[in-house]
Amino acid sequence: MRKQLWKKFCADKFGVAALIVVLLFFLVSAGVEIYSAFCDANNIVPVYMRSDPEQCYAPPSAEHWMGTDYQGRDVAFRALASVNTALKVGFVSGCISLFIGVTLGLFAGYFGGKVDDFTVWLYSTFAAMPTLLFILAFALLVSQEFLSPALLSVFRFLAGIIRTEPGMFGVYCAIGLTGWVTLCRVVRGEVMKLKHRPFVLAAKVAGVGNFTIIYRHILPNVTHLAIIYFTTLFAASVMLEVTASYLGLGAQKFPSWGMMISDGQQRLWAGVWWELAAATGMLFILVLALNVLGDALRDTLDPRR
Repeated sequence: MRKQLWKKFCADKFGVAALIVVLLFFLVSAGVEIYSAFCDANNIVPVYMRSDPEQCYAPPSAEHWMGTDYQGRDVAFRALASVNTALKVGFVSGCISLFIGVTLGLFAGYFGGKVDDFTVWLYSTFAAMPTLLFILAFALLVSQEFLSPALLSVFRFLAGIIRTEPGMFGVYCAIGLTGWVTLCRVVRGEVMKLKHRPFVLAAKVAGVGNFTIIYRHILPNVTHLAIIYFTTLFAASVMLEVTASYLGLGAQKFPSWGMMISDGQQRLWAGVWWELAAATGMLFILVLALNVLGDALRDTLDPRR
């Protein structure tokens, strides 16, 4: 079965190309993470943070392929280093949304009644919430230390594990807490159909427990939805992080495409286009590859196709 799915996926040339691009981004992210950890351990300033006041706003050249920014830092290195920030937020936030959406969708669709009513009320509430304002407010609470000391210590601990700032980890959590609604709706609807299928009814007659039925019989049949929607959640999380960083409530210590766009637009009127072009170009390539990959996975994994 897996070989057949892989063969079907490989028949989609655009899907394979998108997968290669996404894997290249992950390789760059892994390299940046290892290099950053090495620099921190040895008190070395990373190459993407090294400034040169004499090279401020230098145009693209053989020495600096994408020019330099207002501090004389190499734009190409900063754009590549920002890949790590983007993939971290995409993966962590996507996993949070995936867990919440699939879990609530499974329970609401299977048990119905009050569990379903509560889930519908919950995702309707989150759907009505201004997503960006919620993310900014949550990030502000964490970065300005408005939370309780115990909760702040938890955020600092988790942020330390994935090597990011507490405020940035707040952005991860906020994006994850707002991105699960659509997935929950889809999983809930699919489970409502699956629970009346013969194999589920046979398991009930055989005396199998509800949670075992959910885990062994229903969850495998909605896994393809989780995989497909994860790519969508990943891309949406990356764009929301860029927006938050652009507004000044995202990454501070580490490079981010949002910060680069914010810095680059201030000198765009003077013809300094390369920082804005590098950040938006990398963002465009990653999001496009994720969307194409999601479409290819849908065509491959959706049994109705």
